[in-house]
Amino acid sequence: MIGNLRPHTWDSQQSVAYEAAIEAINGVVGAYSRLITDAESLPGAEDEIAEYRRLRAACQQERLSLKDEDTENVARVRAAYAARLRELTETGL
Repeated sequence: MIGNLRPHTWDSQQSVAYEAAIEAINGVVGAYSRLITDAESLPGAEDEIAEYRRLRAACQQERLSLKDEDTENVARVRAAYAARLRELTETGL
């Protein structure tokens, strides 16, 4: 199995950017989890909860599909998720 792995050399900038992108996604996943928890105590919030769960699952899927060697996508994801986290936290999380 190990023989089938292709070599990959990380530079420190690439590894830091990848980890920062993962952390940005994790922050958004956490924010949606908080919104779900808060909404669960509200009557009639089933649709809202379902939407938050859908959005959280999409984040988790993007995290799984993120490839460290795709530096352009890593940068895009990092910026997009940092902005989304700011939006979510500015709304009172």
